[in-house]
Amino acid sequence: MRFTWDEAKRKRNLKDHGLDFVDAERVFIGPTFTYEDDRFRYGEQRFLTLGLLEGIPVSIVHTESKDRIHIISFRKATKRETAILFENL
Repeated sequence: MRFTWDEAKRKRNLKDHGLDFVDAERVFIGPTFTYEDDRFRYGEQRFLTLGLLEGIPVSIVHTESKDRIHIISFRKATKRETAILFENL
C-alpha cells in the first residue's frame, strides 16, 4: 500500500498538530479501528482511522483506493475518539 498526501497540507498539519503525515504509515502497522467519515458531504468517500503512534492515540482522516491511502489530516485523538478506539480493539 502506498501513502500519498498534499505537501502543503502536510506542512500545515505539522504546524497545527505537531504530527507529520510521513509518520501516519506507522499507525497502520499496529491495531486500528476505521470507519467512514460521513459528518459532511465531502464529494468523496473518506475514512477516519484511530490508532496509536508511540502509544499516543491518534486520528487519521484519509481516502482509499486499490493501491493507496491518501492522508488528509493527522492529529491526536480526542477523548471520545480514544474511547471509541479502545472499545473496538
